[in-house]
Amino acid sequence: MNASNHYEWKRAAGRALVSGTAASLLSTVVMSLAGKVERNAPAGPINGPGQWLFGRKAARHRSFKPAYTVTGFLIHQLTATGWALLHERVFGANKASQPITKRLRNAAVTATVANVVDYRLTPRRLQPGFDAQLSRKSMLAIYAAFAVGLTVYDWSSRGRQSARQRE
Repeated sequence: MNASNHYEWKRAAGRALVSGTAASLLSTVVMSLAGKVERNAPAGPINGPGQWLFGRKAARHRSFKPAYTVTGFLIHQLTATGWALLHERVFGANKASQPITKRLRNAAVTATVANVVDYRLTPRRLQPGFDAQLSRKSMLAIYAAFAVGLTVYDWSSRGRQSARQRE
């Protein structure tokens, strides 16, 4: 890997920590709200990724259980940051000059690819597991929230950029 490529990955990783965390948090809020509305179990969907370590019983568990819920959230955060890193590497160049509609479209592409990989190409045990408790409509809302979260770095960096230009 040459120095320039290494630098680009490093820059993308910094952006991905922000956008991945925003995507994870926003999608977790939507997950919890959907769990509350659909099953009166706000922690249930967050337990889903816990199936990586504890099997499908974690994904089906409806209430807060530290082993399932904390593990599920941490796995979701890790994978969200991974998807954000790919998103930042593929779409990160010149984002500041792109209109918000293009940035949202690119984030929607990333979220769609994530969904296809998560639920079509990944073995069941390593899937997110949200589907064990939620409808397809809620799943769509979760991945839409994820896409919006991916654009948070764009908004925050634009605000800092505008402030620097005013000085």
